[in-house]
Amino acid sequence: MTTTIFDAMTGSAQPRAAAAGASAPAAPADSSAPAAPARAVSSAAPVPTGTQRLTFAKALTLGLRRALADDPKVLLMGEDIGRLGGVFRVTDGLQAEFGEDRVVDTPLAESGIVGTAIGLAMRGYRPVVEIQFDGFIFPAYDQITTQLAKMHYRSKGALQLPVVIRVPYGGGIGAVEHHSESPEVLFAHTAGLRVVTPSSPAEAYALIQQAVASPDPVLFFEPKGRYWEKGDVDLDAAAPAPHGAAATGMDRARVVRTGTDVTLVAYGPTVATAVKAAEAAAAEGTSIEVVDLRTLSPLDTATVAESVRRTGRCVVVHEAPVTYGSGAEVAARITEDCFFHLEAPVLRVGGFHTPYPVAKIEHDYLPGLDRVLDAVDRALAF
Repeated sequence: MTTTIFDAMTGSAQPRAAAAGASAPAAPADSSAPAAPARAVSSAAPVPTGTQRLTFAKALTLGLRRALADDPKVLLMGEDIGRLGGVFRVTDGLQAEFGEDRVVDTPLAESGIVGTAIGLAMRGYRPVVEIQFDGFIFPAYDQITTQLAKMHYRSKGALQLPVVIRVPYGGGIGAVEHHSESPEVLFAHTAGLRVVTPSSPAEAYALIQQAVASPDPVLFFEPKGRYWEKGDVDLDAAAPAPHGAAATGMDRARVVRTGTDVTLVAYGPTVATAVKAAEAAAAEGTSIEVVDLRTLSPLDTATVAESVRRTGRCVVVHEAPVTYGSGAEVAARITEDCFFHLEAPVLRVGGFHTPYPVAKIEHDYLPGLDRVLDAVDRALAF
């Protein structure tokens, strides 16, 4: 079934900017031992080592490269990801190195891309799908929430679907409509999906490998407004073994900066904003602890609660609208777990309950330094 669908996808239509036509690896008769695609890593390609200063996008590239090299069952699929290297060049050079059977340009059909990935996962492959922009994910919403998320539960654990769906998300790049959405809470709300979002190049390099190795489906949200920011990345960090029984590394929140007065909780694109707010507050004598959630589902409440029990105050920041957002879940859990330690209500800062605005005013919509510091001041005023 998967080979037929896959051939139909790559042979029946052309993607936006890259020529299609690559066929999938032939599905083996024994689904527990899929045949390795023909082309492996080029022996001439040097393997980067040591600690390097990389952009967020380049760290993802090298993380994906390492996943492809370590496991022949990993393959990449998406619009323009092959010859073009993706609109953000995250997959640049990977098709040339691993071949068209491993890095596949697909037609402009998100539902078909995800549906094909589900079929391939059922036959033992580990597909990594790219959704070109956040707002384009909705044609595949049915496949993700009614099939991908539920197959393991529906089969009483007999089926595993190790599919990763990469989603460049968030604002700050001056894009047109449907190119700056933050739909992460829709998928965090859906049982059966892991929802992960890195905040730095080092996190991107590590988390994408952990996502690919996870036995569960993962929605991997990449803050595209941070793609060009640089950071130190340890390229020798041990990669997780494929088919790992758990993805505990992804599931733990991380204290980015210690503090004593207020806990500032963020994830993805707003972690850098939170750190800048902490630095600005420190100049005025306020000590802010910054916690990066890293994963929205499952949510590591314990790390946040441990921080809040020490600081007594909590502010949650995200780009998505505050109304029914991820911050509401964090606020509810922290209020329940830390009620007798709180000196003030848990406050939230985020986007407004409107469609994402035009590029000229998006910075008024996004939670910036002033709005975060205002919330910190309000928390301290109680």
